[in-house]
Amino acid sequence: MQQFQQSVYDLIVETSTHLPGDVRKAIIRAREMEDRGTRSALSLSTISDNIHMAECNVSPICQDTGMPTFIIRCPVGANQIVMKRQILEAIAQATRDGKLRENSVDSLTGTNTGTNVGPGTPVVHFEQWEREDIDVRLILKGGGCENKNIQYSLPAELEGLGKAGRDLDGIRKCIMHAVYQAQGQGCSAGFIGVGIGGDRTTGYELAKEQLFRPVDDINPNPDLAKLEEYIVENANKLGIGTMGFGGQVTLLGCKIGAINRLPASFFVSVAYNCWAFRRQGVVLDSQSGAIKEWIYPRGSEVDITGGNEGTQEAAAGQSQTREIVLTTPITEEQIRELRVGDVVVINGTIHTGRDALHKYLMDHDSPVDLNGAVLYHCGPVMMKDENGEWQVKAAGPTTSIREEPYQGDIMKKFGIRAVIGKGGMGAKTLAALQEHGGVYLNAIGGAAQYYARCLKKVEGVDFMEFGMPEAMWHLQAEGFAAIVTMDSHGNSLHADVELDSRQKLEQFKEPVFK
Repeated sequence: MQQFQQSVYDLIVETSTHLPGDVRKAIIRAREMEDRGTRSALSLSTISDNIHMAECNVSPICQDTGMPTFIIRCPVGANQIVMKRQILEAIAQATRDGKLRENSVDSLTGTNTGTNVGPGTPVVHFEQWEREDIDVRLILKGGGCENKNIQYSLPAELEGLGKAGRDLDGIRKCIMHAVYQAQGQGCSAGFIGVGIGGDRTTGYELAKEQLFRPVDDINPNPDLAKLEEYIVENANKLGIGTMGFGGQVTLLGCKIGAINRLPASFFVSVAYNCWAFRRQGVVLDSQSGAIKEWIYPRGSEVDITGGNEGTQEAAAGQSQTREIVLTTPITEEQIRELRVGDVVVINGTIHTGRDALHKYLMDHDSPVDLNGAVLYHCGPVMMKDENGEWQVKAAGPTTSIREEPYQGDIMKKFGIRAVIGKGGMGAKTLAALQEHGGVYLNAIGGAAQYYARCLKKVEGVDFMEFGMPEAMWHLQAEGFAAIVTMDSHGNSLHADVELDSRQKLEQFKEPVFK
């Protein structure tokens, strides 16, 4: 199969840079459902722009290209050893070409392999079947949404929903709770795959397998088909909305599968996937390895940009929304003027910082002056050009809540005035913002191309030994816009939306499926 490796490489590039047609249609439907002139409407419009930009630039839709996971069905006699070796080579090449972020790190030392190849990565599952063709499917599921996966053991007592028993109604409650607990941290509006039964391992595997189903298919099991429809309709009544900003659309799709279980165990496993639902597949000729067909509609077949203009104009025309332009370094007085809901446009230097940097800064000095600075929770995809200069290829926000143990202390220690991320932060950070004079700015998760456009120059980098995503990049920003969702006056949009959705969750406490 001389063309197998190239076909896998083409699949990787397509999956990372072109959102499939069925997913695009779901996002278009969400855009039409959302109230005009809201933060969620503006976010969906920006998401649509980002999808189009990634397609045009042939660059990652989201900078977090996740844990590449392949499911391969091949005929008897196919050499799986050779195929896996060529998959690893294709993954490494795609990483060198900036189509995948360097995401494989040693679990004990944190050392990044730089190739996305290492023990356990990528994930490759082989199955034999009786057909002659080879079916290769790939999903790129980022860490932010992967962290919002959840598994329930029934019976259970669920917040807001009461007792969930070992029956279809108990399963219903688990799924509704799974959507609620994700909030905006998983880059809603999202998709979920659900696995009923199995053991703890096979339950999660089944849940992720459901994400390979087409968005608009109908479950062959009538009970599960009814449950899928119920979940999508009613999860959107929770009011979580895009990015957790509140709104009409929280869930874009739900797929459920069931397998047998032990009498003593009853697991409901939920795999949450963000709006950047990157999965694609190809059918290959088993002799040559050439691509015969694409399994899901390709993104270029669906225009994602049509209808955006009205949404953008309506959102931009909100009378209650203020837009404030700030140039770094920022003063405490400027920060104290900001309120939740303000749109802040940043010009000047911003610094990236994720898990490794936050841990380091707790006990060490910063390599640069951070007084009045903006810290961006971001692990970008970077490439050097022909002149040896770093260029930003993808740079959306990562989930901020992981930095909750450190953030407030670091802001006060170094005088940082603004943090940019997604999904919000907790009570400790909110208290520090109020005491110190800081704000949390929520950028749109997954919009890696949209924000890369605002980062005009790489001024320098520190801690490359942490790996590309965890390094501290110093970037020149121009027109970088984000929304104040936590201010210096004790207000948090995230806390408000979570409380409101918790109250709405209670309306689904009574049995529905008997």
